[in-house]
Amino acid sequence: MISLICVQNFTKKYGDKTVVNNISFTAKDGAITGFIGHNGAGKSTTIKAITGVIKPTSGSISINGLDIAKDGKKAKLQFGYVSDSPDHFLRLSGIEYLNFMADIYDAPAQGRAAFIEDYAKRFGIYDSLKNSILSYSHGMRQKIMVMGALIHNPSVWILDEPLTGLDPQSAFELKQMMREHVSKGNSVFFSTHVLEVAEKLCDEICIIKSGELLYNGTLEELKATHKSQASLENIFLELTETKD
Repeated sequence: MISLICVQNFTKKYGDKTVVNNISFTAKDGAITGFIGHNGAGKSTTIKAITGVIKPTSGSISINGLDIAKDGKKAKLQFGYVSDSPDHFLRLSGIEYLNFMADIYDAPAQGRAAFIEDYAKRFGIYDSLKNSILSYSHGMRQKIMVMGALIHNPSVWILDEPLTGLDPQSAFELKQMMREHVSKGNSVFFSTHVLEVAEKLCDEICIIKSGELLYNGTLEELKATHKSQASLENIFLELTETKD
């Protein structure tokens, strides 16, 4: 399998503090890769580096073979990114925001209209598209940000806690969208602290603790090495409690 996201020896320091320490992993095509760890483990820092929001102190990161530091513009066209906060562009209406994002990525007018109608109806916000994002609930803002990130049909989805604030039906729809995306040979990389979701949804798992990568591989391989543990939750707790 081709690696769509490749992180090699990534380190991020702020002054004397090392937030992420020399980690390497891949997120492959045709797979949903879950990035799990406690709050403060380094998940968001790593995702911000993958997406080019922050620069690595050392190491390299590539998307579809394009180095995010050396060829940032082309690399950023390869993915859709949903951050851990949906509170952006609050003065725009939902439809203004989506057309703005589509314009940035040169999404064709005909294709974007079909996308907006399909996703907005699946998320249950079609009738609210003309309202300002400021008037939206947290969950509605999350939905519109997901749509904005995906409107240019990127091959790689990078999602930071994307299910937070979603109602059960919308969370179900987003998980279905993730499965549909990878079924076409694409890649989804998302962080979550909900281990039950990761266990049911992910093909591969990355576990990080205190900036150190503890595991990168399939869920089946992980379970095979911890046969006494019945669930990802038990394995995660064992790994993160004993590796200090």
